[in-house]
Order: sequence, then structure tokens, then C-alpha cells
Amino acid sequence: MTTNPLDADRPPEPSRAERRAERAAGGRRRDDAMMVPDVAFDSYYGRSVVKPSPWEADIPAYIFLGGLAAGSALVGAGGAARGLPALRRNGRYAALAAVAVGGVALVRDLGKPSRALNMMRTVKLTSPMSLGSWILTGFGTFAGLAATAEAGRGLLAEGSRLARVLRAVEPAANAGSVVFAPPLAAYTAVLLADTATPTWHESHRELPFVFVGSASAAAAGLALVTAPSSQTGPARRMAVAGAAIELAAMERLERTLGETLSEPLKAGRAGRLLKASRVLTMAGAATAAVLGGNRAAAALSGLALMAGSACTRFGIFEAGQESAKDPRYTVEPQRARLEQRRAHGVVDDSITTGR
Repeated sequence: MTTNPLDADRPPEPSRAERRAERAAGGRRRDDAMMVPDVAFDSYYGRSVVKPSPWEADIPAYIFLGGLAAGSALVGAGGAARGLPALRRNGRYAALAAVAVGGVALVRDLGKPSRALNMMRTVKLTSPMSLGSWILTGFGTFAGLAATAEAGRGLLAEGSRLARVLRAVEPAANAGSVVFAPPLAAYTAVLLADTATPTWHESHRELPFVFVGSASAAAAGLALVTAPSSQTGPARRMAVAGAAIELAAMERLERTLGETLSEPLKAGRAGRLLKASRVLTMAGAATAAVLGGNRAAAALSGLALMAGSACTRFGIFEAGQESAKDPRYTVEPQRARLEQRRAHGVVDDSITTGR
């Protein structure tokens, strides 16, 4: 009989009589001694399982500016519907400016303008990036028309041909920007959740609500800063509603992620940003609701709301990047789902195997 130096590490085998007695008593199977016990996870050379995204600060800036543009378009439309000229004018100009600067940030991240143009060559319904490109283009077109019509009110003679043309296209431009505003505010959340980054991917249900609420709060905050308090009644209500949606969705997101995946949202730079976001958003919404009629208080609440929205976007972005770097955030949730399937008796497919 041949031996091996590693034989000393093999656990002692029970005798044939002991195995027969165990089987008769309903004990372990014959091959149980060959099974490998669970061990603590350690990735290959400590490397991450999921590669962090190559995105840098341009992308969270674009996400923030896209939400600000979408919310500002709604503010401008509300001002037009309520006969509030300052709210209408500032909302339209802010929407165009924010979407233009956000587009620059997106092109900067892509590296060169031709890559942005290449994204427009086709429409792929299963790609958030492809749909987002068309949403951004459609919104920018209508926002530009609305801003041009607004500029024509003060620069063109009332009876001129161009003034009549702009007055005719203004309702369509207003309606188009309103239609594209919610998708523009939400699609970036879908874009993040469509990746394999653990914290982003597992929050795919709640993240769009966080982004839409944050966009509404930021746009309302900008309106509170730029418009006279006599015309900011709709913006104040929008600020309170947007802040409530964002905070509630963020709370639910953390509960849904569970103890492990919510850790990146509470630690490090991401944790500091999101804690600041919560404080700024709550303070801005409360001030807008209680003291929004005061010009100085309204401006301070608006600045707080915009800063809180920016902290939300950058904090969530940073948390996702950190969750991709640590392999524990990929493997431990997978193991938890595996155990849950086993607990429900699913042990006969390619994903879950019996013990």
C-alpha cells in the first residue's frame, strides 16, 4: 500500500461497523466524510470580483445636472401654467443651461464628441445608455425651443413674423420638455443599476425614486434662489414633495439592501456625503415650507436643497465604486440568496445544489 505525506492530514475514517450503525440510525451518508466544509471567503489574491466602473467625477456631475435640468423644465412649465413669469423664465433658462453643461460633462467622460454622436446611430431598447442618449437629445431639443421662445418675448417685436412663429411653437416646446423630463431624471438610475456593481444593482427598484425626488428638490431649490418669493409658491411645494420622496426612497433602499450591501452607503466618503445630503435636504425642505415667504430664508433653503441633491448623487456613486472594490459585497449576498433558496426547498437546479 502506497502512502502520501499528506495522508496525516486526512481525518480518521470510521470503521465499517461504525458506518453501518450510523446508516441504520439514519445518520450521515457514506460520502459525507468527502465533502468540503464551508470556509470564509477570500478572493483570488485579494482582487475584486467585480471590476469597478471606469467613470470619474464627470458622471455623477452629469447625473446631478440632468436631474436639475429635468426638474427645472417642470418648474418652467408650472410657471407658464400658473402665470408666474419669473418662475417660467428662470425654469426654462435653467433647464437649457443644466442640460448643456451636463452634456459637456458626458462628452468629457466619453473622451471625444464623436463617441457621443456614434451613440445616436441606433436605438437599442434594452440599453439604458442608448435610450438615455435619445432622451437627452429629445429633452435638449424641446428645452432649447422653450428657452428660445422665452428669449423672443423680450427681444422681438410683438407683431414680427419670428415672434409669431416662436409663440406658435412655444406650447409644443413646453409640452415636449415636460414629457422628457421624468425619463431624463430617472434613466441615470437605471443606467447605474444595469451594471454589476453590487450596491447599484441591488437598489434597482428604489434608485429611480431617489433620483427623481432629488431632481425635484434641486430644481425647486434653484427656483427659490432665483425667483422672487411672491412667485415661488409652486416651487416650495415641489421642494417639500421632492425631499420627502428622496428621503423615503433612500430609507427604503437601505433596508432593502440589508446589513452588508448598505455598509458602503454609511462608511467612508460616501457615508459622509449621504449623511450631509440627509441633513441638507431635511433642513432645506423645512425652511422652504415654514419660511419660504422670506426672500433670504428661501435662498438659503434653495442652496441647501441643491447641495443636498449633489451630495446624494456623488454619495451613491462613491458607494457603488467602493462596493465593487471589496469582493465581500459580491459574494456574501450571493451566499445569502443561495441559502434562502435552499431554505425554500429549491435544491434541484443548476444554481442551487443540495448539501
